[in-house]
Amino acid sequence: MSKISILLVDDHDILRKGIKAILEKESDITVVGEASDGIDAVKQAEAKKPDLVLMDISMPLLNGLQATIRIKQALPDTKIIIISRHRTREYVYKALKAGASGYLIKKSAFTDLISAIQAVCQNKRYLSPDVSELLIDGFLGSHKAVGDLSAGDELTDREQEILQLIAEGMSTNDIANHLHISLNTVATHRTHIMNKLDIHTTVKLIRYAIENGIIE
Repeated sequence: MSKISILLVDDHDILRKGIKAILEKESDITVVGEASDGIDAVKQAEAKKPDLVLMDISMPLLNGLQATIRIKQALPDTKIIIISRHRTREYVYKALKAGASGYLIKKSAFTDLISAIQAVCQNKRYLSPDVSELLIDGFLGSHKAVGDLSAGDELTDREQEILQLIAEGMSTNDIANHLHISLNTVATHRTHIMNKLDIHTTVKLIRYAIENGIIE
């Protein structure tokens, strides 16, 4: 039986090393690569075609949700498990909508990791126990349901990418060079982002990005 090939994606080196140490103890698992940002994650996934990607959400240049979307578009058979510090229904919903098959909370990831990998590789979904309880409580109570959309869900993939770069402090010129697009195109996307979110200052855009886990 072939080993499960895994790509590790997290911008925290210590966490990656901890997860890698756990995986290397498993005889049926092999780590084929590591990445510390979403762009590198997409490149490595396309090059190495892993069976599974363990993906953080909050990362520089391209966050884990956007990286998940791109990887699933290029490699629909590759499974993705999100490992995040965010414990809210909205984040779980966004992860599943992006194409993830599992969602682990970082504080319990080391305990649940192998069970999650085994389940996802059997074409099942896996959620950390406390996340499952959160979703159930949301449906039974009066809180916002998982299927409800936030304003940020109206942004296109490109707009979400540019929002992250703006929040990380890049200028319009920097963004244009980074994405290989014109200054006018960046400005147009910026205007659309502000109109859709009803946010009209850079400071408030940064605050929105922090509150929604786009940047830390």
